Amino acid sequence: MLDVIIKNGRVYDGTGNPWTKTDIGIEDGRITIIGNLSSEQAEQIIDANGLAVSPGFIDPHVHSDLLCTVPEVHKIKALQGVTTELFGQDGISVAPVSEETKPLWQKQLSGLNGDIGEWPWNSIDEYFSFLEKSKIIGNAAYLVPHGAVRSLVMGFEDRVATKQELEKMRLLVEEGMRMGAVGLSSGLVYPPNVFSNKEELIEICKGTAKYDGCFVVHIRNESIHSLSALDEVIDVSRQSGVRLHISHFKIIGQGNRDKFKKALDKMNAARQEGIEITFDQYPYSAASTVFHAILPPWMHSGGTEETLIRLSIPEIRKRISDEFKTNTEYENWVLNCGWKNIIITSVQTDSNKCLEGKNMIEISEIRQQSPEDAAFDILIEEKGNVAMVIHWGFAEDVLLSMCHPLQVVGSDGIFGGKPHPRLYGTFPRVLGKYVREEGALTLEQAIRRMTGAPAQLMRLKDRGLIKEGYQADIVIFDHEIIKDRATFEEPLLEPEGIHVVYINGKLTVYHGEYTGARDGKVIRRFQSSKIDKVATFRIDR
Repeated sequence: MLDVIIKNGRVYDGTGNPWTKTDIGIEDGRITIIGNLSSEQAEQIIDANGLAVSPGFIDPHVHSDLLCTVPEVHKIKALQGVTTELFGQDGISVAPVSEETKPLWQKQLSGLNGDIGEWPWNSIDEYFSFLEKSKIIGNAAYLVPHGAVRSLVMGFEDRVATKQELEKMRLLVEEGMRMGAVGLSSGLVYPPNVFSNKEELIEICKGTAKYDGCFVVHIRNESIHSLSALDEVIDVSRQSGVRLHISHFKIIGQGNRDKFKKALDKMNAARQEGIEITFDQYPYSAASTVFHAILPPWMHSGGTEETLIRLSIPEIRKRISDEFKTNTEYENWVLNCGWKNIIITSVQTDSNKCLEGKNMIEISEIRQQSPEDAAFDILIEEKGNVAMVIHWGFAEDVLLSMCHPLQVVGSDGIFGGKPHPRLYGTFPRVLGKYVREEGALTLEQAIRRMTGAPAQLMRLKDRGLIKEGYQADIVIFDHEIIKDRATFEEPLLEPEGIHVVYINGKLTVYHGEYTGARDGKVIRRFQSSKIDKVATFRIDR
């Protein structure tokens, strides 16, 4: 007798092939048989007649690294069909750390990844063990974060690494890969990653390429200098041999729209050259990140505490205000998008909760300050733990890149306050708006971009497809009604049309409701029974 039979559904296998009407048998958490199972018995039988049956969606860009341990918060990922997530994004995540760097990262990441109290880990392996003991809902894979590695070797210093420091960083990356990471991440607008040069990226990517890992990167500039920023990471891939994946691809600002197609052409050309490049994208023309990202890079030297001290100095505040108006050498959100398009989504203190959901012009009027002074004071009051949404572009450009063959779907979802609706709506929005309503993609194409394609990026051997022997991560949804409901005004509305989700063969969502199951697994890409001796480096002050 099988554990589960899913019968009569339209099975989309994740490869992009047309659907086939067949049955799926599950036993011990895996898909054991596909075919006509009308004569078989099972403890659970799901009749999926008229419904789409798909591999579980794989989200290749998330910030669930900590709050995945809080089911009531994290369940929204399963409710929209996500069964596997890729943590460790943007080079700024929770491991590896030391007792010296851990407090720095706890402060730095609170506004992005949330706060669960103490971190009982230092190494990536210890972090994985923590997740396993926490019994998470979905599956989790991990990227070695560039910033965490750099801070172990150099702290948050604004300078070029020495040859010896480059070697130490590469060795730490290799160690993380051996512990089970699927690749390396960097966010070249975030400290301390922003202080690195191309030579540093090449060296650490060599450590990733040694284990056939991917380099997942938020490029150095997504606006006026976006093409040269893309050239930089393509050359890093060329020289290191690493597989390249561009995070949340976009071009910011109306004046830079001409660069959108040029960037896509550059990725096509890199593919023709033999560089394995892909990108992820969410189906919205607005971004979301930490609010302190509006500050110029030099403000972040030394970490959050030193940044906040500088923000209280009048001369420095004036310098930043002047740079907001003219400086195009960094990712200047204020110059490219304007204060009206920057919205506060999450704060920590009760006194500022009234600001959530308001743009900086509205906030400046409420506080009777200039937008610049309001921004600086909010950062000081919140100790840097603020998140924002930025409306950066146009729906036409979102559609252009969504239809590109190198695209995969990723949410970049951030929890807290009034978050970007992509946290609750990304995957249903693609299937409802862009497949059913607009016909921009076929259902087969969209499902491949949510399943088989990200599995290929992560080199997952037994997930991302409906295939015998694969893990039973499965989503059953009504392709005629599935849609997102979350909006910028009401971002916490759950989607419609997803009926059933299995994670590792366990019923996790039933009739659109979370069952309470917590059967997710940590995906260690290298299942070594013996971890090499941990390399530990102290920061030289």
